[in-house]
Amino acid sequence: MNLPNRITISRICLIPVMMVFLLVDFKFYPEPITWNSFELPYNQLIAVIIFILAASTDGIDGYLARKNNLVTNLGKLLDPLADKLLITAVLVSLVEMGKCDSWIAVVIISREFAVTGLRQIALLDGAVVAASKWGKVKTVIQIVAIVAILINNFPFEMIGLPFDDIAIWAAALITIYSGIDYFVKNKKLLHLSNV
Repeated sequence: MNLPNRITISRICLIPVMMVFLLVDFKFYPEPITWNSFELPYNQLIAVIIFILAASTDGIDGYLARKNNLVTNLGKLLDPLADKLLITAVLVSLVEMGKCDSWIAVVIISREFAVTGLRQIALLDGAVVAASKWGKVKTVIQIVAIVAILINNFPFEMIGLPFDDIAIWAAALITIYSGIDYFVKNKKLLHLSNV
């Protein structure tokens, strides 16, 4: 149980804490933060801070593992699992809150399961499906979109720009594209080389 793995596990442990702040209606919250027509409940502010903290640990644990030669099988299992749990949990929470269309959440979550399945097939063949540039772009755009939704589209709400809607649509489209890209580049693993 090295430091990178502890950081990864801390990311997993932050997920239920974030969900509590998003979904539990505490009565002791102060009045929402307001500025002109903009309003942000404190529970969402706390949740977005936790989400950003959890998402930022993804790069930290990987960097430390590679730099200090601490890459382990446990880390290889936990790191992508933690990422998927975090994104899935926040998307389900946003759907529950009425802040994200359920079909977008299903598309993004389904892609994550599909690529995970592809990676498992690759492992059975002794191969590794490396992270693609589109996979990395997808992750960044998902995080940006989720943060924009959690902070109620601030500051774009002030000028009437639906940045949060644009960002989540972009996240869904790039998620689909990156998933297709993984399968096209690795179709030999599925014995579809003649397709």
